[in-house]
Amino acid sequence: MIDEFHKGLEPAAVPQDGSNLRILIVHTRWNSPIVQGLVEGAKKAMVEQHKVRPENIVIESVPGAYELPFAAKKLLEVSQIRAAEGANDLMGNVSLLDGLNLTGTSSPATSTPAATSTASKQAFDAVICIGVLIKGSTMHFEYICEAVSQGIMRVGLDSGVPVIFGVLTCLTEEQALNRAGMDKAGKGHNHGLDWGQGAVEMALLKNRTL
Repeated sequence: MIDEFHKGLEPAAVPQDGSNLRILIVHTRWNSPIVQGLVEGAKKAMVEQHKVRPENIVIESVPGAYELPFAAKKLLEVSQIRAAEGANDLMGNVSLLDGLNLTGTSSPATSTPAATSTASKQAFDAVICIGVLIKGSTMHFEYICEAVSQGIMRVGLDSGVPVIFGVLTCLTEEQALNRAGMDKAGKGHNHGLDWGQGAVEMALLKNRTL
C-alpha cells in the first residue's frame, strides 16, 4: 500500500543532459498570464535541471490553441530546412522565413546579441506547445480541445520530432491557476516544469543510438 501519493512526473532513472539540444516553445496569447507562468516553468526546468542553453530555447507565440499545431509544424519544417541547407542559402525563401525568430528566445528582455550569435542553428530536437483552455458555456471548449489534442499528436508522429502536449484543459480558472502554480493557496504545481523535463527526455530518446 502507498503511504503517500505524490502526483507529478517521476524523474528519469539516468541524468538527462540537454546541453546539446535546441528546443522550440510555441505558446498562445489567450489566457496569457497563466500561459506565461507555464512557459517560464518549462524554461526553468530545461535550463536549471537539464543544462539546456537559454539561447537554444526558441519561443514563438500564436493567437490561440487552435493555431498551435500549424505553428509547430511550420516552425519545425523551417528549422529543418535551415539546418540542411544553411541559413545563407535560404535568402530566396522570403515568404517562408520572414518574421520568424529562430536564433533564440523571442522575448526582448532575454534576447541579447551575444546569445543570438552563439545560438545553435540545428533543427529543433523537440517542441513544447503551451496553452490554456477554460470551459465556457458553449461546446466551443470541447471542439477546440479535441482538435488541438489530435493536431499536436499528428505533428509529432508525422515529423518524427517529439511534440509535448502542454495545453491545460480546465473547467474553471481556479483549476488553471492551480496547474500553473499560481493559485492563492500556494498548493498548486507548475506543470510547465514537467513539460520542460519531458521535452529534454524525449529529445534525447529520439537522438539515442540503439
